[in-house]
Amino acid sequence: MIPDGVPSISLLGVKVHRVTMAMTIEAIRGFIASGKPHMIVTADASMIAMAQSDSELKEIVNAADLVTPDGSGLIKGAKILGTPLVERVSGVDICRKMCAMSAEMGFSVFFLGSEPGIAEAAAENLQKQFPGMRVAGTQHGYFKPDQDAEIVTLVRESGAGVLLAGMGIPRQEKWIKKHLNELGVCVAMGVGGSMDIFSGKIKRAPVWMQNHGLEWIYRLCQDPSKIKKVAILPKFLLMVVKEKVLGVR
Repeated sequence: MIPDGVPSISLLGVKVHRVTMAMTIEAIRGFIASGKPHMIVTADASMIAMAQSDSELKEIVNAADLVTPDGSGLIKGAKILGTPLVERVSGVDICRKMCAMSAEMGFSVFFLGSEPGIAEAAAENLQKQFPGMRVAGTQHGYFKPDQDAEIVTLVRESGAGVLLAGMGIPRQEKWIKKHLNELGVCVAMGVGGSMDIFSGKIKRAPVWMQNHGLEWIYRLCQDPSKIKKVAILPKFLLMVVKEKVLGVR
């Protein structure tokens, strides 16, 4: 679990830790040093909204060792409810920092997910950015449930210390939870579409857009298929206002 003294809030019944990026990285160092399996969830508004009708997802997030606030919508929602979070701690940024830590601490990272070729390209590009980073292996996310055992074995036998799984919400969280104790990793985290960014398939929004909560606009312009996910934000904020005013979800 995350070190004692780090508080969490309940956002529409879903746990989110009040962490900064520095606190998150310190916690990850502890997870890796422990040698035991830990699950990190980077929660955004779409995940919180989805969890309202997916009890399994809600249970998984609430049982995770660390849940970071990933998204401006989450920050706004928490503020409305009077339980403000400290700052956004995005999965993309956590991934980069863990890759840098790989070179420093000596653990290796396994990239699982996205379309064929994307995980490999992401790993290669990150190795260039962080010399000394160790890649345990790569595997695309287009595999069937009856191949789970094969993929789990692949990750475990790679000797990876960290698993980054980009298979979309909620598949990645449910897959990690189901196999966490079999994977042999110290940290497993769902990273959504981060591998598309690392591979160069999609560019990340400029920093000023990230800082002003406008990253979703930039992402939508590049990938119009994300409209369904973006459309969840107003729904999420409506849920928040309803709980604030009426005390119900």
